[in-house]
Amino acid sequence: MVSFVADIGGTRIKLALMRDQSILAHECFAAHSSEGLAPQLPRIAQGLDSLCRTAGVRRSECVAFAVAFPSLIDVTSNRVLAAYGKYHDAPELDLTLWSRETLGLPLLIENDARMALIGEWQAGAGRGSDDLVMVTLGTGVGTAALIQGVVVRGKHGQAGVLGGHLTVQQNGRACTCGNRGCVEAEASTFVLSALAAALPDYERSALRRADVIDFPTLFRLARDRDACAMSLKARAIDIWSSLIVNLVHAYDPERVILGGGVVAGAAEFLPELERRVLDHAHTPWGRVSLVRGELGDAAALHGGEYLCRHGVSSGIAAGR
Repeated sequence: MVSFVADIGGTRIKLALMRDQSILAHECFAAHSSEGLAPQLPRIAQGLDSLCRTAGVRRSECVAFAVAFPSLIDVTSNRVLAAYGKYHDAPELDLTLWSRETLGLPLLIENDARMALIGEWQAGAGRGSDDLVMVTLGTGVGTAALIQGVVVRGKHGQAGVLGGHLTVQQNGRACTCGNRGCVEAEASTFVLSALAAALPDYERSALRRADVIDFPTLFRLARDRDACAMSLKARAIDIWSSLIVNLVHAYDPERVILGGGVVAGAAEFLPELERRVLDHAHTPWGRVSLVRGELGDAAALHGGEYLCRHGVSSGIAAGR
């Protein structure tokens, strides 16, 4: 059984052909999310043909198209419910119709953090536990929760996945969701440049001369004792630890899995993050574990492949 899977991120779009938890072929290209989703659909369709040629697979062998998307999703209608500053046109698109007419495949679409959690649960750092929380740190901040083997979804599809929009700074920065002081507005790649520019040390900081301000750059300059970079790093750890403590209190996980592009630099922040979480999380039953995801950028791809194998009708464990 071959599945076509897309992980549509704010910065990159990843495509893969998968079979039995293995990636047969994959490719990645720039998302250009500010342009909308519709302009990217032809590239996704071309990607299916390209991957089939690379893997030596006929299109007729593909059983479904699974999409991980950075938004709230109505899985009953396969509709994107909100844009949150990325892919502004996505809520207006009939992706089910497009997939059927263009790809000839049924569509399964899910929130990207939830899809990554399913992937890590089935094939990565979550194996052996049915009580997990996933936190993805990247362009934005995503979360998802698994309680006793059921992925938390809620009536409107937003349960568990709005951790990036929990308030961590009262009267803080305005967020794309309409709230203020959200985790995503205070400590994500998306806002790093603005956060840096607002600091009094910015004019003297090496960050001002950096080609791009992202977390790898931030961590590197913090090692060099750049005051601005050190301040932003400390701020991020403080906000991420507050988020994780809130999620531990809300969902009672055994394990918190950290994923997303920022986690490539986990050695720079994970020990301090874990110390703060363990100091402040109320877990009289024992210690919650903070672990790096094992699947990296492929976590959501594995989650999509799992959904394709199980399908909507049998996907009870995935909360469908």
